[in-house]
Amino acid sequence: MGQISWLYITKYLTELTRSAILAVMVPSRSNRAPLAPPIPIDARAADHLRYIRETMESAAEFTAVPGWGGVAMGATALAAALLASRQASPRAWLAVWLAEVFVAVAIAAPAAATKARRANSSLFTGPGRKFVLSFAPPIIVGGLLTLAFSQLGVIAALPGVWLLLYGTAIVTGGAFSVRAVPIMGLCLMMLGAAALFSPAAWGNLFMAAGFGLVHIAFGVWIALRYGG
Repeated sequence: MGQISWLYITKYLTELTRSAILAVMVPSRSNRAPLAPPIPIDARAADHLRYIRETMESAAEFTAVPGWGGVAMGATALAAALLASRQASPRAWLAVWLAEVFVAVAIAAPAAATKARRANSSLFTGPGRKFVLSFAPPIIVGGLLTLAFSQLGVIAALPGVWLLLYGTAIVTGGAFSVRAVPIMGLCLMMLGAAALFSPAAWGNLFMAAGFGLVHIAFGVWIALRYGG
């Protein structure tokens, strides 16, 4: 009988010790950190769609460069070159070309917006935004240099500077557009470089070639291959 009692006590103590060890090694559910609520499946789907859309926008090309608008800009530039060549003073020559800048913007902006709207895109989102942000800095620099050179009386250098910076703007913006755009920019840059080291009397011819003929040629290319 005493032996049975001793075995019973030993077994009881063994079970008690095992229970204590398990209690230390395995914390109770009340001590665990609460589980995060599951993410709704529609929220995951929305995140995936947003990621896909942003990836597609970043990889897309800006195709709203106006082709026929470029042809119209080239035609007005040829008219401006003819009118500027008849001016008696450098200041009058400069005034003609500054007026042409406003005419070109009035043609290009609505033409690009219309083409972007037809393609269900925008000038200020996705690749359009990248194009504008890359295009703007060289144009701003060109405006500042125009103001400085006109005050200093160095107007003869403006054709080369304008063609170089406008071509640079098209090359940098064209990195997010179709292949014809950066090629057009390189042509303008080459004309600008040549104008810088040519006689001042040739400046108006370079302007007509760059802002006129190059715009017309590439405008037709873009219009026929990339939808207007």
